[in-house]
Amino acid sequence: MNRVTDIKPAGSFGPAADRVVLDADDRQRRRIVLTGEKGTRLLIDFPKPVTLHDGDGLVLDDGSIVVVAGQSEQLIEIGAKAPLDFVRLAWHIGNRHTDIQFAERSFRIRRDHVLEEMLKGLGASVTEVEAAFDPEPAAPHGHPHNHD
Repeated sequence: MNRVTDIKPAGSFGPAADRVVLDADDRQRRRIVLTGEKGTRLLIDFPKPVTLHDGDGLVLDDGSIVVVAGQSEQLIEIGAKAPLDFVRLAWHIGNRHTDIQFAERSFRIRRDHVLEEMLKGLGASVTEVEAAFDPEPAAPHGHPHNHD
């Protein structure tokens, strides 16, 4: 089994020897054994958790590269009529501690019928999409969370 020694950002390397397809949750790991589509077995074992993005390259100890592909997930894309509306919608999603992926004029979250209805009620345009999900990394914070 090969060990992952480094991670190269998407577009910064040549041809890959294999590919692993992972959903957003499986792309945030400290330690995991993976098997590529062509059978390459590899071990990710870093001191701290890493976040892998769609298109990143895992450099193996033999010098080969395995590309990370984001698995298609059931998402919704949310748009707004005005910038202030966009900020308000994003605030409501953040207040519910929901993973979010920002684009230039929209954002995406995982499908959730309750959140979809809330967003529509707030005037958002909501479109179902199936795509790789690459959410914003969580901001570290040191205070306890209690919403009681």
